[in-house]
Amino acid sequence: MVVRRILPGELKSDLFSSFIRHQIVTDCWRREGQNWVIRRDAFIDDWSDDDYAALLDELRDVMASGRTVIGAFVRGTLRGFAAIDGCLRGSSAQYADLAELHVSEDMRRQGIGRLLFREAVSAAARMGAEKLYISAHSAAETQAFYRGLGCLDAREILQLHADKEPYDCQLEYLLDHDSNRS
Repeated sequence: MVVRRILPGELKSDLFSSFIRHQIVTDCWRREGQNWVIRRDAFIDDWSDDDYAALLDELRDVMASGRTVIGAFVRGTLRGFAAIDGCLRGSSAQYADLAELHVSEDMRRQGIGRLLFREAVSAAARMGAEKLYISAHSAAETQAFYRGLGCLDAREILQLHADKEPYDCQLEYLLDHDSNRS
């Protein structure tokens, strides 16, 4: 596996020709009052051609802002990717925004997501952020992934994310990882 920055010229639909964005979701985290609970909410999350086109536009915008799109390639094909948005956000510009982190269905549970997350953390630190902000899918397995990395509920909610994806869980990761364990 090779993990590297994706180049602007690579952002074409064929980049995703072997990428499987398919997730069977059965249980999701939901906020009820001040508490998080797991609720059965079964559905299949998959991307259409229009979704891939919108993703390519978003990734081009991230690159145009001078920030990072990282890919994990196996035998030359994209198997996972992460993107860090270009501007720091939050009341004191403390957050770098993890705009995307996805691993192809056939490659999950092999450490690619963790590796991409570490690369995103490094990119956020280079930007001068104190924390990484994650608007994460509420699926139980997605939440287990992020919580297992040390992500916590975001202290400050970025409303643009909460409005765009109201069922997402708003998380943060302190770039000083030791602080996440206290």
